[in-house]
Amino acid sequence: MNPNLFLLALCQGLFLTNNVTFIAINGLVGLSLAPEGWMATLPVMGYVVGGALSTGLVAKSQAKWGRRVSFQLGLLVGLVSAVLCAFAAYIHNFELLVLATLVAGYYSANGQLYRFAAAELAEASFREKAVSWVMAGGLIGAIVGPNLASHSKGWFETPYMGAYVALTAVAVLGMVIMHFVKFPPVVEKAKGSSEGRPLSEIMKQPVFIVAASAAALSYGVMNLLMAATPLAMQVCGYPFSDVALVLEWHVIGMFAPGFITGHLIKKYGTLQIMGVGVLMNFVCIAIALSGTELHQFVLALFLLGVGWNFVFTGSTTLAMTSWRPEEKDRGQAAINFCVFATMAFTSFASGALVTTQGWMWLNYGSLVPVTLTALALGWLLLFRKNHAQP
Repeated sequence: MNPNLFLLALCQGLFLTNNVTFIAINGLVGLSLAPEGWMATLPVMGYVVGGALSTGLVAKSQAKWGRRVSFQLGLLVGLVSAVLCAFAAYIHNFELLVLATLVAGYYSANGQLYRFAAAELAEASFREKAVSWVMAGGLIGAIVGPNLASHSKGWFETPYMGAYVALTAVAVLGMVIMHFVKFPPVVEKAKGSSEGRPLSEIMKQPVFIVAASAAALSYGVMNLLMAATPLAMQVCGYPFSDVALVLEWHVIGMFAPGFITGHLIKKYGTLQIMGVGVLMNFVCIAIALSGTELHQFVLALFLLGVGWNFVFTGSTTLAMTSWRPEEKDRGQAAINFCVFATMAFTSFASGALVTTQGWMWLNYGSLVPVTLTALALGWLLLFRKNHAQP
């Protein structure tokens, strides 16, 4: 763990602090302000739609100014959006809240690239571990995020306004830490140098198709269940402190395995570890369908997090084998667009399903993306076997 990786892991933790706090409160604030109950998760959806719309812009800023400047710009946008969210809560304006979370998506699109930047801060032989270790920095978000939301929601007379204000301090701290991360310099391209293959050609590769599908679907099922959990637990009569506890264990599950996921991938293989992650998602859904006691929420969401870590870390490692250095910005933008587009759909679907059909039918619906991920992994294994690839 070199100093740059350590600092980037801290930034990943602060990024997840922002994400977890948003997940914990946006649906509840949305429910209190929305004209209709099914619109409650639109602020959550706005966050990921904003991320999807920002992927191309972020890719261009990364290519032009480099990692650090682009990442700091994302943190600045995160600060501004948190201020707008706080003001929207203060004046009870649902439309402004959705717009503010849409703007915050630019920060999210930047934060999603931290894992790829991690690979550039380490030698090629250490790439898998660098990615998983920086992702393990999300443990900070696992602990700080739910507790920050729980302790700051009552700072002001307006419920949850304090949590948004607290996120402005998180963004400032992130900007300070990011200033000290030393990324490889931006290399000026010589005139006539190769731009690499067209994006369409990169995306036609089986390894890219499966990496993008697995990344998007793993995030989709995780978002489908996580975004709905605060609403489902409120319906079940649980206090916000229990919601924070469940989200804390969920995010611990998402990032604690990061300390060993890279090692497991190198030892057993990328697709094998991703397959274990898919199996954990199936177990998560089975537990969620078995009842709505607090321990069932905790265990189901914890396993959901671990399953996501295995699939998403594996898909990141897999994706990096599908492009050349000069193609990375386009490839990473395409992967992240697939992730954000899927998350946008599941954010809306989670609110609509849990408020109209209930927690059980939401879990039945989650079987679809998990099954599709399993089929994608099986297809790539079969493809590699038939083409005698290692």
